[in-house]
Amino acid sequence: MRLKALLVTLAAAVALSACSAGRGIDDFAAIPSQEVTSSVKRPDTGVSAPVAQQLRPARMAAVEDAQPEPEINSLVEEQEKQVEEAGFVEEAAPVRNAKAAIGKIRAQQFRDAKPVNFGKTKPKHYPVHGVDVSRWQGQIDWAKLRSQGANFAYIKSTDGGDHLDPMFRTNWRAAKQAGLKRGAYHFFYWCRDAGSQADWFIRNVPRDPEALPPVIDVEWNHLSDCKRRPSRERVLEKMKVFMEKIEAHYGQRPVIYTAPDFYADNLRGAFENYPFWLRAVAQHPSKVYPGRKWVFWQYSGSGLSQGVNGKIDLNVFRGSESEWWNWVGRQEAVASAD
Repeated sequence: MRLKALLVTLAAAVALSACSAGRGIDDFAAIPSQEVTSSVKRPDTGVSAPVAQQLRPARMAAVEDAQPEPEINSLVEEQEKQVEEAGFVEEAAPVRNAKAAIGKIRAQQFRDAKPVNFGKTKPKHYPVHGVDVSRWQGQIDWAKLRSQGANFAYIKSTDGGDHLDPMFRTNWRAAKQAGLKRGAYHFFYWCRDAGSQADWFIRNVPRDPEALPPVIDVEWNHLSDCKRRPSRERVLEKMKVFMEKIEAHYGQRPVIYTAPDFYADNLRGAFENYPFWLRAVAQHPSKVYPGRKWVFWQYSGSGLSQGVNGKIDLNVFRGSESEWWNWVGRQEAVASAD
């Protein structure tokens, strides 16, 4: 009997081992994204600098920079340990007046590793500047970044239907504590259905009436393992499914972030009633996206600022300080009323 019991125990152990070997971490918790979404220098293509900047797909890292520095690796590993299968729930705060909660607008003191002459209308002519960040910025000193003129921040949260940026929760909390208006963005994955991507975003991004509207980031990314490029009709259909589900949950109409090549292929004349966030790092958006109204302009992927090691994306809000507060107030009112 003892021998038989021992054999049964060994057989069970072998079976359990085989079962575990066939399951990856995706089955248990969210994992960090393999999408490379930080904008840093790409290898020289022989194209003149301003043109090369404009043609470069948004938020793509160079091949030699695809792996984060060792200290970033350790930060990422620490964050991965904190990922919980139940999702991220942040304690709700009472809704307050936007201007009273955040404080005055701070003038930007950013620098640019690859400055561009934008002509008559330059980024400095817009008073409200901000940034967008992901795991690739590593540990950010948010108070210092705020002091340099970051009045708002869009923070990478998710992409696809199962990838969570491992720095999202840290950045989400710290940006608010430093007094920035914050919002979350989702990198859309063309090899995954739109509904499950919306569910994944909702699971991981808290519903905060004081947050900026959520963002859907749509672009072509040659570094992605998904090489699919759906038809324009299919692209618009998938975006619509995602955005309507997000709007129903958060009570805010999502912002559409895009880059010149993707816009030319899919978005001309589409989604006229949605706010746009446009990448234009060599010319003013009016030149790159003629006729398109926009709320945010990403004017650099090579920004430099105290509080961040390495490069960071720089953005402006289209409007004056009073227009900023009016816009923010309307977003909060809509989100609170839902």
